[in-house]
Amino acid sequence: MKRVYKKTFNQENYYNSDCHLTKTNNYNKMKQILLAVIIIFISITSFAQTTEHKNDNSVAIDTFKVLVPTKFNSRVDQIVTTLLTKYHYKKIDLNDSLSSIIFDNYIKSLDYNRVYFIKPDINNFERYRHLLDDYLLAGNLSFPFEVFNTYKTRMYSRVNYINKIMQQEFDYSTNESFTPMRDEAPWVEKESELDEIWRKRLKNDALNKHLQKEEWEKTSKTLTDRYKRFHKVILQYKEEDVFQLYMNALANAIDPHTSYFSPITSENFNISMSLSFEGIGASLMLKDDYTTIAKIIPGGPAAKSENLFENDRIVGVAQGEDGEVVDIVGWRLDDVIQLIRGKKGTMVRLSILRADATLDMPTEEVKLIRDKIKLEEQAASSKIIKIEEDGKIFKLGVLDIPTFYIDFEAQRKGDPDYKSTTRDVRKLIKELNKENVDGFIIDLRNNGGGSLQEAVELTGLFIKDGPVVQVKNSNGNIQVDEDPDKEIYTDKPLAVFINRYSASASEIFAGAIQDYGRGLIVGEQSFGKGTVQNLIDLNRFMPTKESELGKLKITIAKFYRITGSSTQKLGVIPEVEFPSIPRDKFGEASEPSALKWDQIRTTNFKKYGDLKNHLPSLLRKHKNRIENNLEFQYLLEDIQDYKTNKEKTQYSLNKDIRKKEREENEAKKSERENERVKKENFVVQEKDEVKKENLRVDDPLLEETGFILADLIIEQKVKK
Repeated sequence: MKRVYKKTFNQENYYNSDCHLTKTNNYNKMKQILLAVIIIFISITSFAQTTEHKNDNSVAIDTFKVLVPTKFNSRVDQIVTTLLTKYHYKKIDLNDSLSSIIFDNYIKSLDYNRVYFIKPDINNFERYRHLLDDYLLAGNLSFPFEVFNTYKTRMYSRVNYINKIMQQEFDYSTNESFTPMRDEAPWVEKESELDEIWRKRLKNDALNKHLQKEEWEKTSKTLTDRYKRFHKVILQYKEEDVFQLYMNALANAIDPHTSYFSPITSENFNISMSLSFEGIGASLMLKDDYTTIAKIIPGGPAAKSENLFENDRIVGVAQGEDGEVVDIVGWRLDDVIQLIRGKKGTMVRLSILRADATLDMPTEEVKLIRDKIKLEEQAASSKIIKIEEDGKIFKLGVLDIPTFYIDFEAQRKGDPDYKSTTRDVRKLIKELNKENVDGFIIDLRNNGGGSLQEAVELTGLFIKDGPVVQVKNSNGNIQVDEDPDKEIYTDKPLAVFINRYSASASEIFAGAIQDYGRGLIVGEQSFGKGTVQNLIDLNRFMPTKESELGKLKITIAKFYRITGSSTQKLGVIPEVEFPSIPRDKFGEASEPSALKWDQIRTTNFKKYGDLKNHLPSLLRKHKNRIENNLEFQYLLEDIQDYKTNKEKTQYSLNKDIRKKEREENEAKKSERENERVKKENFVVQEKDEVKKENLRVDDPLLEETGFILADLIIEQKVKK
């Protein structure tokens, strides 16, 4: 079965649940970052770089140049506003309330941490707060350009202060503290108050480098150059850059997955959707001046290293074994990409501030060898793990599915061997059945989705027939997608392993398996993305040879489970839930403008089983195991540390205090590694002594999922 939508606005390309052109078949999850200096999402992997806005010394920069909107900006403003108000899934009421949200979004996109503007600036801008709805309809762009021109002026003042304060090293013996997050702090009245905020900010950065034994001369130059470079980037902004920021302030006031792409951003995005990449295999986003890992692409160097993770922050880049580390905090995203990209086989070293690390913690170095990433390397794979439970050894087939993919181009050409998730998994199931596995684990961790068609067809491998997902469009029409064949490829016990990064198509599959009672869902509550987007070329509405107008990605539909429950915000909740970091700042539910969870009518479907009766026993055994599992205890400790650090708003700028905190943190890491080595040696020795087959699984969470599935198999046999 192939999903067919009526072509909205005569649009040639349909975007599926995760904003991927079905005709290109590449997964590259687009997480919108509302509070970013530059709202853009481009693959870190190799693509043809545009020369516009590069750090080129030949570019003439006018510090005091005033930017004004072009006639095209005004026309595109009206087109985007019309499309959003008429065709977005959420029925938009463009009023004073929405105007106020757009106002705040735009100010935050420039000065999220409130370290550039002062209160008189904001008071001056306030006259626009409830006018933007009218201005958008009229194509009036005076507000965003006035704000941006003021922002440039304030940044110029900051750079002058930085040049002055960095002439002399700080005194690290004094007892004072630094507050990194000021997004909810009041705006300061005077620039002299900003000076004090910046003095502590710079001192914090310098102290981090001092504790890493960096000489002051180098630190002073690095930090001064960092903000000079950032200032230069802002000075090179053109009208379309400012306009894109403003249009995204509007788009993100409506929905976190709706966004406007300027012509340049659109070009880069299209290139990033290609099937083959050359680079480190990660996608980046800019968040609070930090280049942040948005997605690890399956099969790439970053994924294979197992040492780079989503939301890690890249603070420095170096080439080869001996290249000097270049500080990239505050850089434009495309400039960072230019620095990290390179030829296949060459090394790049990244200085990483971990996702859960606070700004006072040391960085870690990750070495990667650039390589070409092909579709084949992102394909589903399998392995067998062996679990000993209740005196019996269980052989379990693990199906690792990193994304829901299909090679539409090969399919259209009639290639009988075209690749798709379902076709590949079907073959793997047959191979594992020949090995007489006792059950299957579907590993969907970090699978952000992909092809909706594949999510439906993959579900069909494990059920005989019936509905899989419902899709409701903006007109209220509901379409039910069903299993396209009547065959079931395995009826063996099933566990689906998900985590917080399992999204969209993954949630459709996991939700259907859960609703049918076909398998047990294990892991963390999933991401909660239950919306569908379409990409619209704006030149369709105003054809012009003079200028490209960019594209609009707009939410047009929502997903619902066969029970009628939306996956939006809620995601899929496992029956056996592993300890997890709180979701208050993660997932769809953390986005202020995310569409709401709701429910529609249920479909007609017949359940395959009911696992509820087995849950009390499964949960009891699971709890007993993890109480004695070293890795789960570490996980619980990390969750507690996260909660503690989240409440920490100030960091000491005293060298001795910070040094002690670092030493304690390093000692904790070292102690864990020693404990791991001791346990590993003990397990191997114990199994050798009794001459048992080594059943150890390197992945503790997967191993526990195996134990849970083994317990389910035992339970089902007993109750038969």
